[in-house]
Amino acid sequence: MTAAAARRRYVLLVALRWLPTGLVAPVTVLLAQERGLSLSQVGAVVAVQGFVVLGAELPLGGLADAAGRRPVLLLAGGVAVASLALLALAETATGFAVALAVQGLWRALDSGPLEAWYVDTAQADDPRADITAGLGAGATALNLAMGAGALASGGLVAAGRALGGAPLVLPVVAALAMTVVSSLAVALLVREDRPSGGARRHRWRAALGEVPAGVGRGLRLLTTSRVLLALVAVELFWGFGMVAFETLVPPRAAEVLGGVERAGTWMGPLTSAGWAAAAVGAALVPLLSRRLGPAPVAAGLRLVQGGTVVGMGLLAGPVGLVAAYVACYAAHGASNPVHNGLLHRQADRSNRAVVLSLNSMVSQPSFAVGALVLGALADRTSLSAAMVVGAVVLALAAPLYLPAWRQGRLPRAGGAGEA
Repeated sequence: MTAAAARRRYVLLVALRWLPTGLVAPVTVLLAQERGLSLSQVGAVVAVQGFVVLGAELPLGGLADAAGRRPVLLLAGGVAVASLALLALAETATGFAVALAVQGLWRALDSGPLEAWYVDTAQADDPRADITAGLGAGATALNLAMGAGALASGGLVAAGRALGGAPLVLPVVAALAMTVVSSLAVALLVREDRPSGGARRHRWRAALGEVPAGVGRGLRLLTTSRVLLALVAVELFWGFGMVAFETLVPPRAAEVLGGVERAGTWMGPLTSAGWAAAAVGAALVPLLSRRLGPAPVAAGLRLVQGGTVVGMGLLAGPVGLVAAYVACYAAHGASNPVHNGLLHRQADRSNRAVVLSLNSMVSQPSFAVGALVLGALADRTSLSAAMVVGAVVLALAAPLYLPAWRQGRLPRAGGAGEA
């Protein structure tokens, strides 16, 4: 497969993967609130997902490196369907915790294989393929898909309110159906050189046996590479701070707009606008990165995003909230391809999924701790105070890009992970 064909397939599969998340993201917290959970309980439920990811991420990343990207992606699709079914049926804190635990397993399975497949396939055809541009195109597709899903989510909630029933559940059901479509697309479009029949079963057994060694290699790489260690440490702050603009914005919107169902109707268009801004950020950042360098751009974006979260917490009225939210997601969309491009420079084909899993492994439990801390802080003080704390933590990640910046200024011989 050519690098260009791999890029086209990657972009399409990213869009199909994230459209269901766009449908669900605006309503998950509101659905939990509607069914009686407090913000502290919501934080605890969200934390369950993060801790599951902490335990499962690295072994499953190793499995993707050993067994192949395609089978792990297909397994992830099945687990995603189960998690969405459980979310639609959840009525209590325990029910939501189970749904989010299964979702954590899905995130651990899904976090690296598709991106690793694209980079490996593109570099196999052309070792000098512009991976950063491909990742930027994928990030643009991700953000547009999230925006489309969020817009559809708002429409489904509005239609549900007009028809009666349970409007906040409709986007979850639609997401489940779209996840089935996404899994079918993976089965058709992702191609790897893999054995069949009994050889395939043997490969799975061999792959499971290789997982500990792969995990060990990833951990050794983390402890011996100052640059990788700093990049992964960025996620400690980024994951914690994401709670402020993901989990706390729907209740903040309910506070500003005057009710959970009203916020449910408005969160769809608001989230859609945010992800559209993120798509613009992802599309433009390769140009900025080539001009200034990826590490300085990444550090600056952390500071900018922290400032926008302060705005969401402190600006009064819907106009201020919307403006700060859109600016926040523009910075967020630009940050992801730059950060991941820096990660890929520290990896090669044998450990790429593990390196991505190390990054996600840190992010998810950090998000879980942030959900616990900021949810409790919001209940005891105010949503504004919790969002400002999250903003400060986001901005504190900026200096951690300095090792990557210094490495980028040194002459390099190149290599598999240097694309």
